[in-house]
Formats: sequence, C-alpha cells, structure tokens
Amino acid sequence: MMKRSDFLKNTLLVAGSAVSLTTLGGEHQQKKNKAGATFNLDYAPHQGMFSATAGKNFVDEIKYMHELGFRSIEDNGMTGRSIDEQKKIGETLAALGMRMGVFVVPKGGNGANTLAAGKQDYIDIFLKGCKESVEVAKRVNAKWVTVVPGDYERNLSIGVQTGNVIEALKRGAEIFEPHGITMVLEPLSDTPDLFLRYSDQTYEICKGVGSPSCKLLYDAYHMQKNEGNLIHKMNECWSEIAYIQVGDNPGRREPTTGEINYKNIFKWLHEKGFKGVVGMEHGMSKGGKVGEETLVNAYREVDNFLV
Repeated sequence: MMKRSDFLKNTLLVAGSAVSLTTLGGEHQQKKNKAGATFNLDYAPHQGMFSATAGKNFVDEIKYMHELGFRSIEDNGMTGRSIDEQKKIGETLAALGMRMGVFVVPKGGNGANTLAAGKQDYIDIFLKGCKESVEVAKRVNAKWVTVVPGDYERNLSIGVQTGNVIEALKRGAEIFEPHGITMVLEPLSDTPDLFLRYSDQTYEICKGVGSPSCKLLYDAYHMQKNEGNLIHKMNECWSEIAYIQVGDNPGRREPTTGEINYKNIFKWLHEKGFKGVVGMEHGMSKGGKVGEETLVNAYREVDNFLV
C-alpha cells in the first residue's frame, strides 16, 4: 500500500503539473492575443474607428490598424474620395499586405432608383455606378462592391419586381465579371420599404443572376433583426455568401455589447473555412482612446474561439 507521505507527494506533483500546464496555456493565449498579433478571421475596420490615436488622415489610420493586427479595411464611401486619395490608399494597402473590403456602388442611396421598378433610367444610373466602381476598384485593388437594389415598387407584383431586379443585376454582373469583381447584395433592416430584406430572398436572386460576380453579403446585425437563426440561415445560403459584416444588436456596436454570440459565429465561420473579409460594420460603445481599446479587446475576446 502507498504510504500517506508518498500519496501527498504525488498529489502535489500532479497538482503542480496541472498548474504549470494551465499557466503555460494562459501564457500561450496571452502571447497570441498580444497587441499587433493577427486574428483568426480577417476583420476589417473603417475610417474613424482609430482616429483618436492615429488622427484624421485615413492612410495614417490604416497603418495604425495594421499595427493592431488588422489585415483588411472597408470603406463604403470610397467612390466619393478623390482619385489621388484612392491611389494613396491602394498603395498603402499593397505595401502593408492588406486587403480592401467592400465599398458601395453609387446609385443615389439605398432606397433610390430602385431596380425593382424595371425603369430604364434607374437601370442606367445603376450601370453607370458599376462602371465607375470598376475604375475605383482598380485603384484600391478591391474585389467586392456592395449593391442595395432599392425600395419596393409597390404597384408591381413581387414576382415582377424580383424579375426586374434579376435582369438589372445580370447587366451589372456583365460589367464586373471581366475584372474579377463581385457585387455583393446586402439585405437590410433599416426600413421595411427596402426590397431586399432576407438572406433566402437574396440567395434566390443570386441563383437567378447566375454569375460569380453576384453574391450575398451577409450582415449578421441586419439579419438578426429581420430573421434571426443566424448560423442556420448562413448554412442554408452558404454557396452564395461571399462577404460577412457584423455588428451587435441592439445598438449596432462592437461584439459583446448585445445579444449575438459572435464567438460561436466566428468559430463556425472558421470551421467552414471562410477566408474572406469580416467587415466591422458598426459603431462603438465608447469614445476616444478608451473606446478604441474597448473595440480591440472585444474582437480579441470573440476571436478567441480555438482554446
């Protein structure tokens, strides 16, 4: 039989080993999560998120984003920047090995010039925006552009509206295909007047367009509000999803501020092998440098799903 002294000795050794392993594991995770380390997924901030530290110049802010560990950006209003600024942004991203996420195809606003109406002047405005977006994309090496078809045209049957949207998007895809650019359709929750509101509706339209240049932008904030059941819905529409955006609900601020379990969602995306951009399409719960630190800490927390 083991002597009591030997038993206590062995128990202490095992306990010490467990503490050592726990400590080593914690140190490993801390090292992985240190400032400047990259993330498991490719999160993309936008201008203003780090201006308290980096200043108002977007190029300087991009450099600071890189220092923090981010490897992509997105900028909805890129087409409104000067050509010179676009080129500087593109050169900076290339030098840092960063990707350009989405910018919005200009067509007059989310609800304006609706493609659901089937009106030629609306379609012309959209196609002009597509052509302009190709030139902007070349300057910043963008591969994705956001398209919102517009509001409902309520004097037309829903099937007719859907057909009109599909036909217009086919013409847009023809513009983007030769350049390897994908327009990503974004269903939104901002107002019930918007035609595109659900992921399965967007999936159906993408299938109808039938082009690699027409896919789905899945914004988990909007879809939590409109339909919920996020992972299940993403899985259903997975073949058509090309881009992810996030924001917690309620409030549309950084993950951990609301009801969405982003750690589980990001783990699922990682397990699906998602290598695309996850756009940080939200505001911040706090201002100034404290808000910046809170933002980064939130993403470090929800990105810590491999432990």
